[in-house]
Amino acid sequence: MLSKIPVSVLIPAKNEQANLPACLTSVQRADEVFIVDSQSTDKSAEIAKSYGANIVQFHFNGRWPKKKNWSLDNLPFRNEWVLIVDCDERITPELWEEIAKAIQNDQYTGYYLNRRVFFLGKWIRHGGKYPDWNLRLFKHKQGRYENLNTEDIPNTGDNEVHEHVILSGQVGYLKNDMLHEDFRDLFHWLERHNRYSNWEARVYFNLLTGKDDSGTIGANLFGDAVQRKRFLKKVWVRLPFKPFLRFVLFYIIQRGFLDGKAGYIYARLLSQYEYQIGVKLYELRSCGGQLNTTTSKSVPSSLTQEIGQTVS
Repeated sequence: MLSKIPVSVLIPAKNEQANLPACLTSVQRADEVFIVDSQSTDKSAEIAKSYGANIVQFHFNGRWPKKKNWSLDNLPFRNEWVLIVDCDERITPELWEEIAKAIQNDQYTGYYLNRRVFFLGKWIRHGGKYPDWNLRLFKHKQGRYENLNTEDIPNTGDNEVHEHVILSGQVGYLKNDMLHEDFRDLFHWLERHNRYSNWEARVYFNLLTGKDDSGTIGANLFGDAVQRKRFLKKVWVRLPFKPFLRFVLFYIIQRGFLDGKAGYIYARLLSQYEYQIGVKLYELRSCGGQLNTTTSKSVPSSLTQEIGQTVS
């Protein structure tokens, strides 16, 4: 039997019975595993218990912090290093061996992991989806997720999804990939991205109105890969015809067509997702910075001019 690695795994979950068995099987090398559940109504809790995971219930109060930061603040980790794994992700044996060596290096306080995203059973290798760096392994006392001031928007969920970790100290990059594949059907993909578009619309709105970004990773053209993406997003939100541009960028410029039918479907869905963000951004602008409201509030003309055209 392989020895345990002194890492605490944190898995945020809600109704993930389809994904949990493969996820939990892949993290058996960890010294301990916490599943932070949001009152699942399926068999998630029973599955977690069968794998010996620690189950903690999270009750979201609608304000910051959300699930991951709350967990980092409150869970009794017995290890210095924490590894954040979503239910639809798997840690390969090769990656575990690399992690075991990496945490012995005192030079770093955290590591980026690269994800292979699978869609309709195919690795989406093109379209800008790979590499896909995520800061998931770090000393838990040194890192917390940024706050992008989106918690006032309803129906975004109780978990940090696209927020990034702000970490003290130096960060490294691991060579072996983690796998990302949701075993649920396209209904859940669409449902999830409907929630994500609420979140993205608020992020776009904050960028366009010049909201203070202190307490975030920041946008820097000459920073790391994540900071460069944040810088480019500041440019992206001001472009017209974004749904069309999203398709062209993914499918043609970044060669998503090389991933066959799955790549084409993914490109079309991303274009649709961008349109959803755009119309919800329009709703934010029209309703005084609120979504899902029955009372339209007037917006100052200066703000309207600053945001400009949002849906094309």
